[in-house]
Amino acid sequence: MTALHERLRTALHDELPAAFDLRRELHAEPCVSGREEPTLKRVLDALPEGTALERVAGTGALLRIGGDGPAVGVRGELDALPIVEETDVPWAACNGAMHACGHDVHLAALVALARAVERVGAPAPMVAVLQPREETYPSGALDIVESGALDRHRIGAMVAAHVQPVLAAGETACTPGAVNASSDEFTLTVRGRGGHAAYPQLSRDPVLALAQIIVAAQQLVSRDADPMTPTVVTFGVVSAGTAPNATPSDAVARGTLRTMSEGWRDQLHDRFREIADGVARAHGCEAEVRIARGEPVLVNDTRLAEETARLLAGAAHHTPATLRSCGADDFAYFASVMPSLMMFVGTDTAAGLHSPAFLPGDETVTAVAESLLAAYLAATRVIRSASHG
Repeated sequence: MTALHERLRTALHDELPAAFDLRRELHAEPCVSGREEPTLKRVLDALPEGTALERVAGTGALLRIGGDGPAVGVRGELDALPIVEETDVPWAACNGAMHACGHDVHLAALVALARAVERVGAPAPMVAVLQPREETYPSGALDIVESGALDRHRIGAMVAAHVQPVLAAGETACTPGAVNASSDEFTLTVRGRGGHAAYPQLSRDPVLALAQIIVAAQQLVSRDADPMTPTVVTFGVVSAGTAPNATPSDAVARGTLRTMSEGWRDQLHDRFREIADGVARAHGCEAEVRIARGEPVLVNDTRLAEETARLLAGAAHHTPATLRSCGADDFAYFASVMPSLMMFVGTDTAAGLHSPAFLPGDETVTAVAESLLAAYLAATRVIRSASHG
């Protein structure tokens, strides 16, 4: 561990008690996507004054800490989920929303890191990227990328950490390459001819056609996708009809298409449309498919991942882990325009993400803060080498 790393780590641990308190405050008063202003204000109040503040993406902000030159962005998500909390802690949320995905932990750790960097100084400025709307569309990360704010703040690399209960406490995954899937949402409408349920020969049943499409679409995973390319086709919503003795005129399904390959992504869309159209026609119906493109594949920078893992192993004694999943995160938009790293940090909770019982302990704030510090220092080396190249 370098002397600078040791000084920053000591300062970081000095800030952790206040970070634990901040985490509880944020958890008790969560704000859903698009309404994050109170959360933003509380986080800005906790951050050091900084040298430049810019509001972005409606309810988000970028705060630069340090002097001139290329900077490292550290992302923290502001939004909570519309979930009724089911924990019994005194600081449980009571407003119908909940930080059930760990964003309160991420923000508290980011603040601790920023305050440590401001106190000790560092080889490159840090920009706290306080991002709204990670949980919904339109993506807050995409809005920030398209705003030009990253260029204005001369951000040369971006890092983030996400709590992940599939990893054990003490494990941190700094996996190079693709770690999260692209995520696109589809709406499939099958139109037939409605009529009396007792006279099926006079109707064209869209429910039957839709059911066959649902089954046939699974062949995209088993027979169209490369077996080495993770692919997901999930139907999450299916609706049709208003009466049990009537064949409806149409049936609607909504779901998600995901893959770890950008090259296969568009082909997956095309094949989904072909299957829907062909099966619907075979049943005398018509199919309309609308696909809303979401996050791209999240690809971690190899050098950044390897250097961060090395620093973590030397300083925090985190157990290295590898994790790739077909989950999605709009951090992928940052990774599409600059060297970036999304880490996954293990937790001590049996409850999963988005569960009303999800509640990591204080040690998870510490683990995320340690991970962000290592990634920040690794990123300073990446941007320095790029500027000298």
